[in-house]
Amino acid sequence: MLKVACLGAGFFSQFHRDGWERIDQTDIVGVADHDPDKASATGYPSYTSLSGMLAATAPDILDIAVPPSAHAEAIRTGLNADLKLIICQKPFCTSLEEAQEMTALAQAKGIPLIIHENFRFQPWYRVIKLAIDDGAIGTPLQATFRLRPGDGQGPDAYLARQPYFQQMERFLIHETGVHYIDTFRFMFGNPTALYADLRKVNPVIAGEDAGLVMFDHPNGMRCLLDGNRNLDHAATNTRCTMGEGLFEGTEGTITLMGDGSAQLRQFGSTIAKEIISQDNSGTFGGDCTFSLQKCAVECLVDGGAFENDANDYLKVIEIEAAVYRSARLMRKVELLSNDQ
Repeated sequence: MLKVACLGAGFFSQFHRDGWERIDQTDIVGVADHDPDKASATGYPSYTSLSGMLAATAPDILDIAVPPSAHAEAIRTGLNADLKLIICQKPFCTSLEEAQEMTALAQAKGIPLIIHENFRFQPWYRVIKLAIDDGAIGTPLQATFRLRPGDGQGPDAYLARQPYFQQMERFLIHETGVHYIDTFRFMFGNPTALYADLRKVNPVIAGEDAGLVMFDHPNGMRCLLDGNRNLDHAATNTRCTMGEGLFEGTEGTITLMGDGSAQLRQFGSTIAKEIISQDNSGTFGGDCTFSLQKCAVECLVDGGAFENDANDYLKVIEIEAAVYRSARLMRKVELLSNDQ
């Protein structure tokens, strides 16, 4: 059994714990949070300090699920323990420089550090990527995702689940858009250029909550992120997919619906066939948290390459910085080529 220590008992940490509980090779040995009531409410041995939990439990895996401002300190503390793996929530740290430093420290210690970027593990994106790679839509030319969670209106926006969202000076892209930066590059490779137009709709929050970002990907592929957290989409659970998507090519179009289902329509046809049915997992994002953690454990046990290695994830942070730079300069910006 691999012993897992969880840092953070906030809203999203429940999905982390649920995932670990369902993986046969893992056992949660403790939960630490600065709020002792939240930590003890999880039902696991609880701690108010990470160092105390690490000393008491001697875990194999440290799962960090706290806001970005606490990432660097948590990683530093974890690297001083005899760990086999550290998993850190996204957004990874507070800046590219801080993320680079933590990545270098982990590499020097020889402890794998991966980022809990789970959207690429959502089942609809895995199925859609396989279909595209198999030629289902011919040559892919355009992907569009309309981010519409509908949770950003009014003075109480985000307070029930993740109140720190209101104080984030960079919000839509830094907190949410990174999911799609990573998912687009997972599906189509690293972008070579981008253009961003960002704005704030709800005045009670500090950062931007709406915007358009166009990415140029290799081989003439373009991806558009059309995000607005003040608007919703047609779904019983708007947080299932967080919106709707189109993946278009020379021979067909795949449509992603808000319930997690996706249909393939051949070019020139009015008939679509389902390639993945609606999500009935009853948990976040098609159970993507569990899928990420299971993949990480399999790599740890079998010696495979981790899909969310921190060094690779630095590219996402670089692209994110370019998005904000483009919005500030109000022009398209070039990025390093796909193989650099």
